[in-house]
Amino acid sequence: MMTKRITVPVEETLRRLLAQEDTDGDGCITIEDRGPQRFMLHDCDGRTYEIAGHERLANLLQDLTLAQRAGKQTTTLTFRRLFQPPADRLQRMIRECYWDDLTRRTDEEGIRHLLPDEKTAAGAFYLYTPHNDPEATRYFEQLAEKHPEWNLKVMRLPSRPTPEDVFRLNTSPGLLTLALRRTADGRCAGVPFIVPGGRFNEMYGWDSYFILLGLLQDGKPELARGLVDNLVYQIEHYGRILNANRSYYLLRSNPPFLTSMIMALLPHLPDDAATRTWLRRALTAAIKEYESVWMDQDHQTPTGLNRYFSRGRGFPPETEPGHYDWRVRPVARRLDMDPGTFVQLYNSGMLSEPEVDDWLTHDRAMRESGHDTTYRLIGRCAHLNTVDLNSLLYKHETDIARLLQHAFGGSFTLKDGHRHTAAQWQERAQKRRERVNRYLWDESRGLYFDYDFVRQERTGYVSATTFYPLWAGLAGPEQAQRLVETGLPLLEAAGGLLSSTESSRGAISETRPQCQWDYPFGWAPHQMLAWQGLLNYGYDTEARRLAYRWLYTLLRNAVDYNGVLAEKYDVVRRTHRVSAEYGNVGTSFRGLPEGGFAWTNASFQVGLALLSPALRTALNRLIPPEWLW
Repeated sequence: MMTKRITVPVEETLRRLLAQEDTDGDGCITIEDRGPQRFMLHDCDGRTYEIAGHERLANLLQDLTLAQRAGKQTTTLTFRRLFQPPADRLQRMIRECYWDDLTRRTDEEGIRHLLPDEKTAAGAFYLYTPHNDPEATRYFEQLAEKHPEWNLKVMRLPSRPTPEDVFRLNTSPGLLTLALRRTADGRCAGVPFIVPGGRFNEMYGWDSYFILLGLLQDGKPELARGLVDNLVYQIEHYGRILNANRSYYLLRSNPPFLTSMIMALLPHLPDDAATRTWLRRALTAAIKEYESVWMDQDHQTPTGLNRYFSRGRGFPPETEPGHYDWRVRPVARRLDMDPGTFVQLYNSGMLSEPEVDDWLTHDRAMRESGHDTTYRLIGRCAHLNTVDLNSLLYKHETDIARLLQHAFGGSFTLKDGHRHTAAQWQERAQKRRERVNRYLWDESRGLYFDYDFVRQERTGYVSATTFYPLWAGLAGPEQAQRLVETGLPLLEAAGGLLSSTESSRGAISETRPQCQWDYPFGWAPHQMLAWQGLLNYGYDTEARRLAYRWLYTLLRNAVDYNGVLAEKYDVVRRTHRVSAEYGNVGTSFRGLPEGGFAWTNASFQVGLALLSPALRTALNRLIPPEWLW
């Protein structure tokens, strides 16, 4: 029975299924629909089969939607797929469908997937090329001439964009081009990358590390390599790994994960001369990013540790209208104007407010951290040596030391003649570790905290980032034990790891709204870093328990809500139905999730691989974690 294959008409079956079961008209079949949950499926030979239950009916809807998008008039269904255990099915859908849905390229074929974008200026599509890649400029100018219907405006950037340059571009925002390569027949093709999904239709810096782990888990090393190649291109041509490849992100980086990506990918590449050439280029870029971005005067501080910092002018244009109203309302009221008018006049340069200048300095730094927004960083990020950044830089230093030692005989000379040795990089890492222990480690509380180098005190804000030193291998064994004994009870919730504790977040009100990187929300990157960190120190049971809690949350929501995979989750209530800034990307679709959400997809694939066979069986049966622990 389970191997039965039946052929059905696509459009007619979809029409009947939605008319009967999608009672709320959202194009999905969920636990909130009030249909009979019993559908008679007619095949092309006149036979009839009954499909019952919202989960199976949603599976049927997804498979029919896939056939419809492929332009099929009929499709062959198998009961094995329709009745596949839920964790196995979700794993297969991510591997076979969702990565493809989220793959993009900046070339002639790929641009058509980037043109219909809500962030694109009306009436034109602006595409910016780096100043030092004239070949890319010529290629895209030729495309613009070839396809006048695209209304493509190709603009070459200045060699060293300033905050004023970037601010002027905000009147015509657009995409920044990424890497091109020549195919065997001499054509230009874009190096593929993965977008997060939903309204995020561009390549993001730190997202790419977690996505890469998912791709490697799913046996897609070439696509994973494309992520690294595009990030290397960004360093070579834009001077940094960008927050994302949009014009308004030109001066803003993202958490530094490049060496971690190289280290994860390297075992999946052939051991040959081509790989060694690739590694030399990638390592050169990693060293350049470290020295020119993270060790520049903006990111260094008096403690010898580093901070997030980004230069710019005005309010960040990527935010939604009204995003800053709660913050500027008191200032605007003092000037007898509404918040929207204040933002407009401030951006135009017609008024100046030092208080807002200072606040936006911290806001831009927070956005570089990737944790936008959280009360851990609001109003003070530029004054903080954060646990996350300094753990990342420690791993960056130790990764480079390992690569130099094992791949280049202990030393490496750049084209400019500067020689790097494994010993030098290991010494840098050791100094950073000593400073992290001095400034960020709180022995009395057994946790790592961000350090305010202006006030010369730890913040005391309990965040999931306290586990970053475990992932980076920075913590000592005793510190790891304290973190497990102290940190997990504070941050482990029913559905996974919390972004922060409720007490650290503080009270929420009209004048102090909920932030998405705070309690009660959990995010895929925090989960994945914590799992690996715990495994690094032998806490396998705790890692698998955390992973199961998160996977159960994802799977329970996917089963109940037509396969949804969302940007973030309320891990206290174990739901994707959240109310926080920007909504929840990945939750709005019809028939089938449009790729899910990339780093959430990755977390499911990576987490599933951590589970024992018994725990995987329990997950397929949707046994709640509280029944197991």
